[in-house]
Amino acid sequence: MSTTERSTLARKLVTFMRDEIPLAQAMDLQLHASEEDRLAIAAPLSPNVNDKGCAFGGSLVSAMTLTGWGLVELELRMRGLDCDVFVGESTVRYLEPVWGDFLSEARLAESASWDTFFATLDARGRARIEVLCDVPGSGDKPAATLEARFVAKRRSPDAV
Repeated sequence: MSTTERSTLARKLVTFMRDEIPLAQAMDLQLHASEEDRLAIAAPLSPNVNDKGCAFGGSLVSAMTLTGWGLVELELRMRGLDCDVFVGESTVRYLEPVWGDFLSEARLAESASWDTFFATLDARGRARIEVLCDVPGSGDKPAATLEARFVAKRRSPDAV
């Protein structure tokens, strides 16, 4: 799939998120970048602010979870596969406050492989994959991180 086709599909996915997940609409999430094995979503501070004037922790974890989910969902859509994707488990760390608009970036964990994921999905009808997400911080280190295992399960042909 070309870079242009991937970007178009990523834009459609973020539109789907905003239309079907009310939280994504309320957070005003927007596509920032879609590259091979990486998805980045932008969020403005104003709808995601807490009482201290920085980004609400719930917004940070929600943005990272949605970005990780989106990375997996995008790969499935690129292959024309119809699956339910959900987060199986995750660990979040908040490392510094975020005082402005922010990005959430998702990529595969070093130990993860799309080839293994899709081979397992083909053989078993479900598969899991490890995804790393972060919100860049003020320096070289992230402001927040999320390590998550996402699960994809093929929908039955009769499912609506």
